[in-house]
Amino acid sequence: MSSVCGWSEPSLGELPMESWMSHLPCALWDIPLSHLAIPGSHNAITYCLDMNDRSPVDLTQPDMLQKLDKYMKPLIRPFVYKWAITQEYSIKQQLDCGVRYCDLRIAHRPNDSSTDLYFYHGVYTTVTVESVLVEIREWLDAHPKEVVILSFSHFLGLSQELHALLITTIRKIFCSRLCPKTEVLTLRNLWSRGCSVIASYEHSIASCHGDLWPHIPYWWANKCKAETLIEAFEHRKKHDRPGGLFVTGINLTVDLKYICTHPSESLKDLVMSTYSMLLGWVKEQTPGSRVGSVNIIAGDFVTERQFAPTVVTLNEKLLKSSS
Repeated sequence: MSSVCGWSEPSLGELPMESWMSHLPCALWDIPLSHLAIPGSHNAITYCLDMNDRSPVDLTQPDMLQKLDKYMKPLIRPFVYKWAITQEYSIKQQLDCGVRYCDLRIAHRPNDSSTDLYFYHGVYTTVTVESVLVEIREWLDAHPKEVVILSFSHFLGLSQELHALLITTIRKIFCSRLCPKTEVLTLRNLWSRGCSVIASYEHSIASCHGDLWPHIPYWWANKCKAETLIEAFEHRKKHDRPGGLFVTGINLTVDLKYICTHPSESLKDLVMSTYSMLLGWVKEQTPGSRVGSVNIIAGDFVTERQFAPTVVTLNEKLLKSSS
C-alpha cells in the first residue's frame, strides 16, 4: 500500500486504540468527522446497573414486566440484568479501546427527592451522570487530541429544571472543550480550537444553546437476528445518508417474548454468537459522503472481538480514494 502523508502499513486498526485519532495520517485531518468511520458504544453506561434490587424497573418497560418485578422480584431480576447489560467495562476502558461516540440515556429516578441524574436500561445505574462525565473529562485530560461525541438522550423523568441543571453540569465539567455548533468538525480544526467534546442533546432545548448540537440520527434496525439486521441496513443504505454525523447501530434488539423463550441465554450470548457476521458486514462498509456510506458504527460489548479496530480500519478506504 502506498504511503499517504507519512502513512503506510501497518493497518490503521493496529494504531494504539486509546489514541487512534491523534495517530491518524494527516490526509484525514481535514475530512469532516461525519465522513470518518468512528466506533461507538450503544447504551454506554450499563456496566454499573444497580444489581442490589434497590432500583425499580425503569418506567419504559412493559406493564407486565413491572408487575412481575413487583411481586416476583427474586425470579424476575436475574432475567432483567442478563438482558439489560450492553457493556461490561467502564467508560474509561471503552474509550481506551477506541470508542469515540457514547450513547448516554439519562433519567431521574422515580420518588427520588434529590436532583441526581442516572443512566438506565431496564433498571437504573448506581453511578450518577455527573460522575461519569467527570471520568470522561479526566480521560480527555490525558488524551488531549482525542475527540468524543456524547449523545444525551431519552431523558426519562426530567423536568425543565433538571434539564437546566444537566446543561449547567455539562458546561461546568467540559468548559472550553465543548465544541460550538458553528465549528467545522474536522480533527485539524478541533485541535486548533482546543475542542474535544461534541455534545448532542436530543431535546428541543438544544436549539437555544450554541454549545449543544442537535440529535444525531441513529439507525436502529430493531431486529434480534444478525441476518435481518444486515438486510434492513442494506435496504436503508440505498437511500440518501444524513448530511452530518449519524450512527448505524449494529445492536440487536429482543422483546419480552424472546427473553421468555430463551431463559438460559443472555444478551451477551446473543451478541457474541452473531459478532463474526456483524463485523464481517462492517468490514465491507465504506465511510465518506456518498449514498450508502457509513459514519459512526455503534455496538454492544464494544471491548470484544476487535470491534473498534475493525471500524477504524475502514478509514483506509478514504486514504486509498485520496491517493
